[in-house]
Amino acid sequence: RMFDQTLEYFLNQSQIKKRDAAEVKWSHAVNSRSRLTEALTGPTHMIEADIIMRGQDPKEPIMAHPPDTDSDITLKEWLERVKVHNKGIKLDFKSLEAVSPSVVLLDEVLVELNRPVWINADILSGPGGQARPLEPQAFFSAVRTLPTHTVLSLGWTTGWSAGTDNPGYSWAMVHVMEEICRTLKNPVTFPVRAGLLAQSFSQLTWLLEQSDR
Repeated sequence: RMFDQTLEYFLNQSQIKKRDAAEVKWSHAVNSRSRLTEALTGPTHMIEADIIMRGQDPKEPIMAHPPDTDSDITLKEWLERVKVHNKGIKLDFKSLEAVSPSVVLLDEVLVELNRPVWINADILSGPGGQARPLEPQAFFSAVRTLPTHTVLSLGWTTGWSAGTDNPGYSWAMVHVMEEICRTLKNPVTFPVRAGLLAQSFSQLTWLLEQSDR
């Protein structure tokens, strides 16, 4: 489910009419100036973007998705543009080295913001996952200064092969995730690959039932 505080924010802003996550409109991969302008001026409620460290000097957090190594917009510029609009944000970290410097920038902006902020990272290996996940404890250490109402969106690296039977999320995978999340103070959501839901329904239902966060 979408967190009550996220829905409450958009209800209070009169941007949605009922407490229903289906009412919330998303813009994904908002990793350029033009895409950001489009998202900020349109009906979008939540803006999702990817963060990496720039591949060359000056080294700083930028909005890009691997294999890209550069972008026409930095995280600092992105946040400065977003903060004058009543939009929620979801930041998807693709590298551990980008997290700490990004949190510094977020701390500066969040001082004056009450908007929904979701922080996303793949912290475990999942079904067919080839990419290296971010090390969980290092990630949590890097985001520990963010307010406890910040939503942590914690996922698995996954893969998908057309024309074959793709395995779902195993019991071992959800048990490890539950153990990792057990002591967290933040609200938590789990981004999962839609194509793996049917074969993982029991496991994911169990995971969601372990906490009301």
